[in-house]
Amino acid sequence: MTDKDFQGLTRSIERILGIQCGCYKEDYIKRRVLSRMRITGKENYKDYTTYFLSTESEKDLLRNALTINVTKFYRDKEVFDLVKTNIIPDILRKKGRIRIWSAGCATGEEPYTLSIIINDILRLKSDLQITIFATDIDREALNKAKDGIYDKRSLENLSEGQIKRHFNQRDDGKFEVKPHLKEMIKFSQHDLMSQKAVTNYLDIILCRNVTIYFTEKQKNDLARMFHPALLPNGFYIMGKTEFMSREVENLYEPYNALQKIYTKK
Repeated sequence: MTDKDFQGLTRSIERILGIQCGCYKEDYIKRRVLSRMRITGKENYKDYTTYFLSTESEKDLLRNALTINVTKFYRDKEVFDLVKTNIIPDILRKKGRIRIWSAGCATGEEPYTLSIIINDILRLKSDLQITIFATDIDREALNKAKDGIYDKRSLENLSEGQIKRHFNQRDDGKFEVKPHLKEMIKFSQHDLMSQKAVTNYLDIILCRNVTIYFTEKQKNDLARMFHPALLPNGFYIMGKTEFMSREVENLYEPYNALQKIYTKK
């Protein structure tokens, strides 16, 4: 398998799927492509490219393979405990409204976790303005997020009380998010590689466990793009395995470095 054939495939991916392969680590792209090649029985990049171009279903399958996220409610509990006990209550005390962007929301567990936290904090208060913008590049993942239907395993970090308050159990054993959570969230397709924020005047941006596959340049470009979208002293929350590069650390200061929570300078 030649580099030339691989480059030809990545050009096709960029043109057809709109995924900018150059913004990801090459090894990551190759691992995901090789997985699809094994499944489809293709032995080299050239044959797989031909198959990819001629098979509509493979376009969706490869897109899913390249953008897949493994997630659950309250993933990294320590982070969300800080969000629940300190960050969101402090914002709501100061201004009575909050705007959050869950960037790279995958199948929706993160934005729904945020809506659970806010609902549990507010309970009977309904006069506050709450907006959670939830975006992802993957249309199929977004459709699942909008449906809000999950198996019990995804809810394992939630209490039984939270499950009863915020979900309806279906006949098939799965759990569906109740309308009072959905109404806080605006789902939309968005490509983080576009270098354009989905909106501005944000109190919190969460972009967690997304940039681990990005190049260093792309990670820095994202941090620069998020900065003007945040309000003064707004929060940028990264994934636990991600880090703030020295090239952009002048834009943010640590709020809790261990949990990868920063504030805008």
